[in-house]
This record gives sequence, C-alpha cells and structure tokens, in this order.
Amino acid sequence: MAKKVLVVDDDAKTVELVKLYLKRDGYNVIVAYDGVEGLRAARESHPNIVVLDIMLPGMSGLDVCRTLRKETDVPIIMLTARTTENDKLIGLDSGADDYMTKPFSPRELAARVRAILRRLPEESARLGPAEIKNGDLTLNFARHEACIDGRPLPLTPIEFKLLGVLVEEPGRVFSRAQLIEKVFGYEFNGFDRTIDVHILNLRRKLEAGSGQPASSYIKTIYGSGYKFSGGTL
Repeated sequence: MAKKVLVVDDDAKTVELVKLYLKRDGYNVIVAYDGVEGLRAARESHPNIVVLDIMLPGMSGLDVCRTLRKETDVPIIMLTARTTENDKLIGLDSGADDYMTKPFSPRELAARVRAILRRLPEESARLGPAEIKNGDLTLNFARHEACIDGRPLPLTPIEFKLLGVLVEEPGRVFSRAQLIEKVFGYEFNGFDRTIDVHILNLRRKLEAGSGQPASSYIKTIYGSGYKFSGGTL
C-alpha cells in the first residue's frame, strides 16, 4: 500500500509542485490549504508524514505542529518562507523533524521525505541486537520503544533514531554532520543546528523520565559533537 503524505500549504502552486514530485515517487498525497483543515486531515487520514507550512490561515503551522506532536509521533517537515535561524529553531522546537526554506528544490524535498520514511520502524532492515540496555535505559528496536527503569519514554521517530545511534556506540563522539547523515540519511548543507535542537528535546525527556541531569546521558564535546555516556555524570 502506498505511503500517505499530507501537504499543508496555502499556496496552490506550491501544493501542486510538491504533489507532482511526491506522486512520481508513488506516494498517496493528501492536501490541505489552511491550518484547521490540515489538522483535521491529519487526524482523519493518519498520514505517514506531514509537509507543513508555518504561515497558514486559520491556525498557524507551529500550532498545528504542536498539536500533532501531542497526539502522534508522525514525522513533520516544515516547509516555509521563514528563513532566519531563530525561525528554524522555533519550528524544530515545536516538534518538527526537519525544516526546509522557500524557495526550495522539490527534488530535495522528495529526497528528504524518502529518507525519513525509510527510517520508520516498519521499513528499517536493522542489523544488530533487537534490544539494547545501558544502565537504566532500554531501547527496543523491534517495537521502537524506549524505557527508563521500565517507564516508557515518549520519543518521536527522529528522537528514537538519534538516541539509538548514540547508545549503540557509547563513548563515541559523533559530529553533527555524522548524526545528520545517520539519522536523516542525507548530506546536509548549512543549518546543522537541527541536531542541536533534537538533542535538547531528547535531553529534556531523558531528564524528566529519570530524574537525573540530562548531561549524565548525552554529553556535549565542545568543538566535536555529542556522545552517550551511559547515565553517568
């Protein structure tokens, strides 16, 4: 069955362009032209991924993103004319998995959709153990579940993938570029703080779930990147 992509944008030309390229890749494309309609479509159609504009009538894309993130872990790619780094950080902090700015390459957008969908649990041909335990943290890759002391840790697909990369090689320092390639599956040009925001969100959840300082799990190695430290300070 074809994967479903929901495209939410108030610009009809953008919607048709994105729809054209995604349909070429065999996706079932659902469209909406305002925030309220987009949220309704997401709830009713249960897409595999959402491409979402920020500046929407009725309800902003940021509000749509925040609402969806409370209800589902569906991957979300922001596609917007807002281009400042602060705008990008706000979008990612609202729960988006990826962020593209207009004008954009529809081929690159289609590639990012493919890359993220390849990393969903049902499409991941995974090598290695089905489960990893490190201290009080358990990652079950078969069920795509994370737990701390047996308590579920609510992670988005991107957060789970990112944590999995770090936990599989505790102590190894990964650069931002390496994490982007491993998590998203493509080379990234320019805005590498995408990973910083996902790490920040991941740390918040680890700290809330464990009661320990987030730095006891993921350490920043200044000038180099990040490493998993196994729940030790």
